[in-house]
Amino acid sequence: MPELIEPTAELRDSFLESSREWGEEHQDGAGLWEADDLTTAEGFAEWTERLRRQSDSVEITAERVPATYWWIVEDGNYLGAITLRHALNEKLAEGGGHIGYGVRPSARGRGLATWALGQVLDRARARGMDRVMVSCDDDNVASARTIERNGGVLQDVGETWLGLTRRYWIEL
Repeated sequence: MPELIEPTAELRDSFLESSREWGEEHQDGAGLWEADDLTTAEGFAEWTERLRRQSDSVEITAERVPATYWWIVEDGNYLGAITLRHALNEKLAEGGGHIGYGVRPSARGRGLATWALGQVLDRARARGMDRVMVSCDDDNVASARTIERNGGVLQDVGETWLGLTRRYWIEL
């Protein structure tokens, strides 16, 4: 049974396996910054600590907003990540939205993203949010279905800093 947990340095090996599956350091919803050093245990621990602190300690800027990160985990294995951004700045309003997520390639097709998004919508509701924007690449059919299964209503499809992007709103 999957669960959402706070990022933890204890799952470094599993996370790095996931990185190899993605074929790059970027993983949707994981909160990786270019300056993050995951090559050492110390760097990985610093990164997971930053993710835990970002919940309420980050000012809204052109690049960052407060956000809560969770990892999708099952039987001690990292399967993906999901992020709830507590506010939108101009960049996130254009594309990115309140929630970002990604599931490692070997764990896709099991409904994990749909489940995790539903869990985070409950948490957004508990934070007092009335609605959230969620976006995906226009050609990402699986992500569009995930959003729609969770009540997403398509606002538009347009060119953004992410490329051709579908923007949805979910009423909470």
